[in-house]
Amino acid sequence: MATQDKCCTLVPYFKVSSDKLEAFKDLCEEFVVKTNNESKCLYYGFSFNGDQAHCREGYEDAEGILTHLENVGSLLEESLKIADLTRLEIHGPEEELAKLRKPLADLKPQFFVLEYGFRR
Repeated sequence: MATQDKCCTLVPYFKVSSDKLEAFKDLCEEFVVKTNNESKCLYYGFSFNGDQAHCREGYEDAEGILTHLENVGSLLEESLKIADLTRLEIHGPEEELAKLRKPLADLKPQFFVLEYGFRR
């Protein structure tokens, strides 16, 4: 059964400089405040395992991701001064991923095509 779901998830992982973990967490709070007003954001949050951070985020569609990245661009630049983006996955249906491949190419993400499933 193919899916009609247009939801896209952005799955970034960061390695934070050990002496900058508190500064990174302060930026996470700013990310959350800024993202909270985005109409196409379905969920958003940060989780940690030592000096590794993950941002758990989902959007209604590709436009939601592009809007988000524009909204938090300066915060992302600041966070990448104290942390490395070690992995970036983008999950969604091909129709939506096609809208993201070129604009996000510089971030070198892995794209995972959603083929089956449902969303309530």
